[in-house]
Order: sequence, then C-alpha cells, then structure tokens
Amino acid sequence: MANVLTDLAADIYTAADIVGRELTGASSSVLRNASSERAAVGDTIRSAFTRQATAITPTPSMTIPEGTDQTVDNKTLSITNDRAVQIPWTGEEIRHVNNGAGFETIYGAQIQQAMRTIANEIEVDILQEGYRNSSRAVGTAGTTPFGSDFDLVAEARQILVDNGAPMDNQLTMVLNTLAGTKLRNLAQLQKVNEAGGGELLRQGTLLDLQGIMLKESAGVQSHTKGTGTNYDTNGALAVGATVITADTGTGTVIAGDVVSFAGDTVNKYVVSTAFAGGSFTIAAPGLRVAIADGADIVVENNYTGNIVFHRNAIELVMRAPAMPAGGDVAEDQMLVQDPSSGLVFAISSYKGYRKAMFEVAAVWGQKAWLPGFIATIQG
Repeated sequence: MANVLTDLAADIYTAADIVGRELTGASSSVLRNASSERAAVGDTIRSAFTRQATAITPTPSMTIPEGTDQTVDNKTLSITNDRAVQIPWTGEEIRHVNNGAGFETIYGAQIQQAMRTIANEIEVDILQEGYRNSSRAVGTAGTTPFGSDFDLVAEARQILVDNGAPMDNQLTMVLNTLAGTKLRNLAQLQKVNEAGGGELLRQGTLLDLQGIMLKESAGVQSHTKGTGTNYDTNGALAVGATVITADTGTGTVIAGDVVSFAGDTVNKYVVSTAFAGGSFTIAAPGLRVAIADGADIVVENNYTGNIVFHRNAIELVMRAPAMPAGGDVAEDQMLVQDPSSGLVFAISSYKGYRKAMFEVAAVWGQKAWLPGFIATIQG
C-alpha cells in the first residue's frame, strides 16, 4: 500500500513522549549541516580558513603598494558513518499485536528507539571530536568539577576569550550528569537572591553562567591516557608552536592526552595527534609560553572530557543515505525529524513475501574546525 509511512507518522511522534531518551546536549549545540540531499560515505566537504593577519608600518609613497600576500588554508570534513536500524515485521506478528497494544503504537516506539540509538552514537562522535581537538584544558583529572564552586566555568571561558572566540551568546558547555549534579548542589546557585532566578531551585534547570549555556549529555566520554612517561622536549619551543618534538620517553602519547610542561605552571594542552617519529601535535593556537629545551613533559591522568565550545567550532554534517538512480525497492520513504534531539533521519518501508521491514538510517560526519574555540574541563 502507498504512503504507509505518512499514515504512521503521527504514531512516531506520539511515541516520543513514551520512549526514554538520554540527554544530547552536544548535537543541539554544534553547527548543523543537514538537508534532504543524500550523501555517501567518503564524501568530502571543504571549508576555507584565513590565518591571523600581520600588520605593517606603512611608508608614504606615490605608488600604491602591492600589499602582503596571504595564505588561505583549506580544511576538509569527511562523511564517515553510515548507520541504520532495521525493524522486520511479519503479517502474523502484526495480526498478533493488534489484539493488544496495536501495531501502530509498537511501531512508533520502535522507530523512536532506533532514533535514540543513532542519536546517541552521533552525540558520542561529536564529544570525542571536541575533547580530542580542544586547545587547552582546565580542572583536575579524575576529580568531578564544581565540587565547591563554579570557578572552572570562568577559567574555561578565559581560554576561549584568549583564543579570540566571539562572545556572542553561542558558547555552550556540555557536562556529564555527575558534573551537572555538582553544579545543582552549589548553594549559591540555588539561592534565588544570588542566582537571579528560581529556575534551578524550582525546576532543576541549569542556569547560563558567564555567558555560557550549560547542557548535559550522556555521551560525554572518559579518556584513558597513553602510557607515555619521562618525555622531555627536544629543542626549544616558541610561543605558538603546535608540533612538540620530544625524546627520552617511553610508552605512548595519544590523541586526547592532556600534557603540561616544566616551566609553565598555568597551561595544560590537549594532544591532537599522537606521538610518532619524534613528535606529537597539540591543537591550535599552540603554546602560550616558550618552553626550554629538555623541559619535562607531564602526561595528565585519565579524565572525563567535558567541553565548552563556540557553535562554529564543531560542525555536524548529516544526510540521508545515498541511493542508486531511480531509488531502490523501498515502497515508501520519508525524512523525519527526531523531536528529542532535533536530528533528521531517513525512514524507509520495504515489502517482501509475507513480511515488511522498516529502516531508520543516517550518514554523518563531524569536524572540529576551530580548536582554539574549544576547551576541555577535566573531570
């Protein structure tokens, strides 16, 4: 029968009020690139980025100067994930459940569960991309933040400010629920006269702090550090350096590790590319202070990767799966926006012999375009 999905769409949205969902604070806060256009795994999206400009002292002349050539960088984002949840039904199964809860009710819940599964995977991918490409970190590894105050909000914000991130009400901090609970327990945030409102006390809503939206996510990841020890810098490193040459160490230094250097008691840097060939890379904008030759490199402990970022720092590209010319054998297809996460999924209905199969699918990729606009709050 035609338009089977249109007839069942209302049941999909009704089920959204019934099916339990994890918190997805990251996917709703990044720059989303979604459309009805289909895409294939491996498709590449390019974006241009300008470098910091260099100022000169002009020299008066009757000849107009040529100007200083500038390099425009090219960065790419690849669609790397193609995921689907398939839901089969036989005619006898539909007949059986119609004697009870009803096929439409169960089918709607199954679709929501499928969206839940894929949305959770997307949330994890975004948060991993965020903390592994963060410019610097604050907080103590292995200690849940906000145990006694919310100073780390200001400290993380300072990283973004120092890196030049716009203060335009598009900053978001995504925490795991344990850190969120610590914030909720802070007495000063529950006092209406000090918090400026009763939303947290009465409704449990996390208040914006320091111009940053606070959100929670079940996808915040725990980072297990590499095994690297006894590394030293191999050569002096200038302010702004991102490639860290090192020697004498043993073990691994991996992406996501947080490192600090002897001689710099303030900054903690996040490794974006693992140690190989005598060096590892930290995210832009690089070192804040010069580091001497032979300085000890300390790899921080395991931590939980809460992050704060500007919306434009991380992009999520999401599409419906690619199809052959003329489509496949699906009887009906439609795009449905998940009312919980806001993500858009392709739903298809396939008819077989005494059996039908419904599929919820999406392809996506994520990219941290601007590491300088991302900071990690270790937990």
